[in-house]
Amino acid sequence: MPTYQAPVADTLFVLNELLGIDRYNNLPRFSDASPDVVEAIIGEAGRFATEVFFPLNQSGDAEGCHRAADGSVRTPKGFKEAYAQFRDNGWGTISTDPEYGGQGLPHTLSAVVNEFLSSANMALSMYPGLTRGAIAAIETHGDVAQKARYLPKMIEGTWTGTMNLTEPHCGTDLGLLRTRATPKPGGSYAISGQKIFISAGEHDMAENIIHLVLARIDGAPAGTKGISLFIVPKFIVNEDGSAGARNGVTCGSIEEKMGIHGNATCVMNYDEATGYLIGEADKGLRAMFTMMNEARLGVGIQGLAISEIAYQNAVVYARERVQGRSLAGAKAPDKAADPIIVHPDVRRMLMTMRAINEAGRALVLWTALRGDLSHLASDEKEREAADDWMGLMTPVIKGVLTDKGFDNAVLAQQIFGGHGYVREWGMEQFVRDARIAQIYEGANGIQALDLVGRKLAQNGGRALQAFFKEVGTFCEENRHDETMAPLTKPLKKGLNDLQAATMWLMQNAMAKPDNAGAASTDYMHLFGLVALGYMWGRMVKVAQEKLSHGANGHSAFYENKLATARFFMDRLMPETAAHLARISSGADSMMTMNADAF
Repeated sequence: MPTYQAPVADTLFVLNELLGIDRYNNLPRFSDASPDVVEAIIGEAGRFATEVFFPLNQSGDAEGCHRAADGSVRTPKGFKEAYAQFRDNGWGTISTDPEYGGQGLPHTLSAVVNEFLSSANMALSMYPGLTRGAIAAIETHGDVAQKARYLPKMIEGTWTGTMNLTEPHCGTDLGLLRTRATPKPGGSYAISGQKIFISAGEHDMAENIIHLVLARIDGAPAGTKGISLFIVPKFIVNEDGSAGARNGVTCGSIEEKMGIHGNATCVMNYDEATGYLIGEADKGLRAMFTMMNEARLGVGIQGLAISEIAYQNAVVYARERVQGRSLAGAKAPDKAADPIIVHPDVRRMLMTMRAINEAGRALVLWTALRGDLSHLASDEKEREAADDWMGLMTPVIKGVLTDKGFDNAVLAQQIFGGHGYVREWGMEQFVRDARIAQIYEGANGIQALDLVGRKLAQNGGRALQAFFKEVGTFCEENRHDETMAPLTKPLKKGLNDLQAATMWLMQNAMAKPDNAGAASTDYMHLFGLVALGYMWGRMVKVAQEKLSHGANGHSAFYENKLATARFFMDRLMPETAAHLARISSGADSMMTMNADAF
């Protein structure tokens, strides 16, 4: 049976020692996030994830969701009760607007809770996760009446939310969508069409489900310029705010899918359902991208979360499983064999997972903090810089952490050997669940194209140049510190490779766009390695400072940081050179063959 313990100590290290979150207590939302409040929230979130969500993970996967003849959906046994505890304990209110019932704390804390819950039970955590994105879209683009009508119940958790983009014939290319919105008297619209792959589209855990649906108003322009966003509730909301008549939206079927069986991934049929325009007509993509960006960061966290729980279980197994003798001589002479954790190749896999997880957590929270600062910082330039970082890092976090999350789940499964391939031990579920994170909310190839095709050149390359400067300045400031040299030298080499790759794209992608497409995934991962390496540099700087002052009895914690960072720089950072070599080879060998030759 798998186990899980939320990484509370490591998270507090990132929040308190790396980010110094208490330095921002002069800002709104941060003023109430004192160190003791943060520690209490993180500790309790870890306990809740471990004790309430995690015990339902395997059983929920085995049972799955069930659709009745009337289109209603029953979630796995225990999900409804666990969600009720989530709602009643206020976990969905942490960083939402107090005007509508939220606690008004930093979004950075919600990112932590999201990781813990996703590790514990990815399928169950998706129900409130989709609601967060819908809340963000209504907060940003809804009118006063819409906010008052929908946000209180959604923030409370009595109602949940979804996002409806994909149709049977179109996914990423939303300009092809066919769902229609016909104007009705009184200002509402009749929404007709079919959406697929709708996570949490129908379930039994909430009194109402608020669907946000992309559709084309009759007579609107073709392509993406003619798309609008609509609020389509499962039950029409009465004037007093209560749920009223059933709307014309039903679950036609539940997708039979590889993983996340406990989440109802639905085909949703809209049969002249009443919908309400949110934001401007024909400007729906702008509103939907508020949800998409929120979701993409959340999916990146899912990649980290699955990697973390897979790593934890691989460590337990590697310590207990005895097989063969250490190459350096018996480590457990009283036993017939040594535990497999003594073998270098097992250590390679464990250290790879650990190095990615700890740096990934730091990168997620570093970015989440900038998300908060982009709205709350008092200085306009600081807000701009924080927003630039968010925009640049969103595709990197989504693409890199989900690719690495799946890779790491497979590594954990490999450590288990044959036991990793059977259901009892839980590893095969982690592999199956991790796989979807590379696909939804924009497949990772799309994230790479977004990074190369849009984000690099945005605002004249301002965000990219700021990143280069930040990492380069860190390396230069620590260049003469011998204790930092094992970190700064490989990091600077990785940064040089990233800058060289960027220059190559500038010189070769405009005249031949296929060069950009061929380079994009390698570029995204090269960028990710440098970003993760930068986090390791920052963490080592903190760890060495703590050790120089005695570490307050926690020397082993900080020394382990140094060891893991050294592994990252020795074993993972050199991959930047391979990425650069592939990028520089161009698109010719990839695109030469005719399509009919495949």
